Amino acid sequence: MADQLTESRIVYLFEAVRCGTIRAAADWLNVAPSAISRQIGLLEGELGTVLIERHARGVKPTAAGELVVAYFREQIAHRDDLLSQLQALQGLRTGSVNVVLGEGFVSDVLSGPMPVFCRQFPNIEVNLDMAGTNEVIRKISEDDGEIGLVYNPPTDAKIVSRAIRTQPMMAIVGPSFRWPDPDRPMRVQELAAYPLAVTHPAYGTRQMLQAVEYAEKITFKRGVTTNSINILKQFVKSGLGLTVLPAFAVTSEMDAGELRAIPIDHPLLASGEAHLVTRVGRKLSVASNRMLQTMNAHLRAFR
Repeated sequence: MADQLTESRIVYLFEAVRCGTIRAAADWLNVAPSAISRQIGLLEGELGTVLIERHARGVKPTAAGELVVAYFREQIAHRDDLLSQLQALQGLRTGSVNVVLGEGFVSDVLSGPMPVFCRQFPNIEVNLDMAGTNEVIRKISEDDGEIGLVYNPPTDAKIVSRAIRTQPMMAIVGPSFRWPDPDRPMRVQELAAYPLAVTHPAYGTRQMLQAVEYAEKITFKRGVTTNSINILKQFVKSGLGLTVLPAFAVTSEMDAGELRAIPIDHPLLASGEAHLVTRVGRKLSVASNRMLQTMNAHLRAFR
């Protein structure tokens, strides 16, 4: 193996792995696919080892390739740390915060921590990207975001939860929905009698419903399957059926009298949790640390 490393070539490997194909990486970097292949080949020659495997559906890093990609991510994190320290010297007059969140957290974020943070740090840019549960975890673990807000995430050794709060799944109904005893929770067998608007299986809310179906040997009626929490809400408002969400996802609609939340009597649905996550070992920028603290203090999901 050569004792040199041309670090500028690593970006081509990184983007090929991140995008999944040489063509997608070339489009992202606005270069020819042959340039991507050539730079990766030169890097493999320098290091004396194969870094990617080519398959019909794209490329996959070898064990050596994963080490190089991890090294590159750490270099980016160190760069961000330097910029963070420079921001601190400048009194947080510049900088950015990158947050990846499930759509159910959006209204909570915009009504709670965002006004507080923007008043305190008006020159810090906040990037809010929506994603499903699995995608939030992926983006945070691969440093595509600094802070993640996710509901009932799967266990991942690369992710650490900075705040956790139990937020049960509730039956979300319209204001005219008739429920005979407001003090009695709904049973899952009763829930199964109504058409439901549900998210795709990549979302934590859907995964919990699937776990209940498996445990109780029942099948919920799916009226609509979507990747939009807003569509779930509109489905219920239109009187087409019910949906199942944690109450913090519909607090503004509940405050306006547009929706109601009925507890569901099932231990799996009662155990749902909101998580505020970062990557293990990621040193957050000063601005991101302030945002993390502001979110923990002002999000309804963590009260």
